[in-house]
Amino acid sequence: MDIPAKKARYTFADILSWEETERIEIISGEAFMMATPSRIHQEITMELSRQLANFLEGKQCRVYSAPFGVRLFEQNGDRPEDVDTLVEPDISVIRDRNKLDKYGCKGAPDLVIEVLSPSTQRHDQLVKLNLYRKAGGESTGSLIRKTKLFELCFWPETLFNPTKSIRKMI
Repeated sequence: MDIPAKKARYTFADILSWEETERIEIISGEAFMMATPSRIHQEITMELSRQLANFLEGKQCRVYSAPFGVRLFEQNGDRPEDVDTLVEPDISVIRDRNKLDKYGCKGAPDLVIEVLSPSTQRHDQLVKLNLYRKAGGESTGSLIRKTKLFELCFWPETLFNPTKSIRKMI
């Protein structure tokens, strides 16, 4: 499906009117269609989500994997037509349940992980990483796939106090 009715600026109100089967992010009012993730991307994301959820069981944090809408800059009292940035990180961890509503997360998650694919690596590392930093999330991670070597990097190192990068052969 194409993005309905080309506009100069899209908002969360537009997303609410589109089909739920479409994966579309809006960043500063610009809409970005998202491709279906590959099988290996899904395997990595699901395993990381499972490990995080197991680790955080019984704690205040909640783990969500995409598709899960994050309205990074939404403030209390904002209307859907005021919100022009909504992203779908591969994995989001949220401690403050007041940020959660039926649509996803209002504000920055405490931890965001993006699994970098060749087709999304540039966008995730440049555009989305800068958004996450600007929104004030405590930790942002990128999982960089290099054949069978994966490197997980966090910026800054606060939520789980990880080392600068964690490497694992799988």
